Amino acid sequence: MDEQDGEPRGRSRRRFLEAAAAVGITGVAGCNGLTGSGTETGTGTATEAAGTGTGTAAGSAPEQIGSGRSPFGGRDLSDAVSMQEMPDLEGELTLYSGRGEALVGELIGYIEDLYPDFTVRPLYNSAAELVNQIVTEGQNSPADVFYSVNAGSLGALKQRDRTQALPQEVLEFVPQNFYDPDGMWVGTSGRARSIPYNTNTFSESDIPDGIMSFPDQSRFQDELGWAPTYSSFQAFVTAMRILEGEEATRQWLNGVQELGVSQYADEFQVARAVADGEISAGFTNHYYIQRVLARRGLGAPLRTAFTEGDAGAIFNVAGACVMDTAEDASLASNFVRHLLSAEAQDYFARTTFEYPLVPEVEPIGRLPSIDELNPPEGLDLTQLADLEGTIRLLRETGIL
Repeated sequence: MDEQDGEPRGRSRRRFLEAAAAVGITGVAGCNGLTGSGTETGTGTATEAAGTGTGTAAGSAPEQIGSGRSPFGGRDLSDAVSMQEMPDLEGELTLYSGRGEALVGELIGYIEDLYPDFTVRPLYNSAAELVNQIVTEGQNSPADVFYSVNAGSLGALKQRDRTQALPQEVLEFVPQNFYDPDGMWVGTSGRARSIPYNTNTFSESDIPDGIMSFPDQSRFQDELGWAPTYSSFQAFVTAMRILEGEEATRQWLNGVQELGVSQYADEFQVARAVADGEISAGFTNHYYIQRVLARRGLGAPLRTAFTEGDAGAIFNVAGACVMDTAEDASLASNFVRHLLSAEAQDYFARTTFEYPLVPEVEPIGRLPSIDELNPPEGLDLTQLADLEGTIRLLRETGIL
């Protein structure tokens, strides 16, 4: 099943752009999806998704895209670069997007509306399927830019020599560890693996600092939840295989099963089950927790913990690359540049609860900064695309 970004569909792009700016954020999170498909999905109704992580009432009007140059909602984005300061866009651009229209369509539409002579022709599908399509199309592919939910898919196209280098001034919007060393892709937003926990059952000190310790903790008997069909979970297991080895990962999977872990269809459901007290902890990307808090308020018994320096602490990125088939590489690169603007970065923070990668834009919610996270060292994010061994292991352990 394909992953699709989650965004309330009852709001038109025009209504979004014309909405009165209000303090707060649109509480919808993108996510990683099913069976390694590499797109995104959201679960729940628009009502469940609406809200704020900063105290605004659920259902309030969203922030207006384009107000990123002035303080609003307590956020001063004047240190980041506005779209108004970026090169104008003119011409037609074909965008292959592994990020769903339901989430990023409004942002892409906003960029398109800024320039009367600019047209985006998007094709939405799972990132994995779009990679396969680009490879099949070869030099006849119409793709100018590929926009991916994960670094693995970007790396897959780089390995096939289907990308061309982005200008250094585009890459330098983000820290060096968030773009390809050869400049073939750049991250646009980030997501951290995390441990949601119920504060009525556990305190932060009860959550191990190391992911490998979980099977040894009897306190988690019948208290854990996971979503093993989701590609974000499978990327996490892939990272464990890389960092800890195949046998240690097998033992970890078996050990967690012996604890009586509950299985869910997606990671939003895991975070919601933790908040409901159905389980007391789980394994999810960080923004699912923020999404639940956005709807229920900070009084909900749900908080976020992070492990340190291991597979449970991986930090993956959504990002973009310019294809070797791009008719106008300059236009394609400048479109990617717009995804790194103050407005776009703030949109990701407010709409998806992802981490902005441009340092001048802070994340939303009670989250540590990127610098305060402790992801494992020496892990190439493109390695997370190697899911075949992970799927096999999940099947061998009876999880899939």
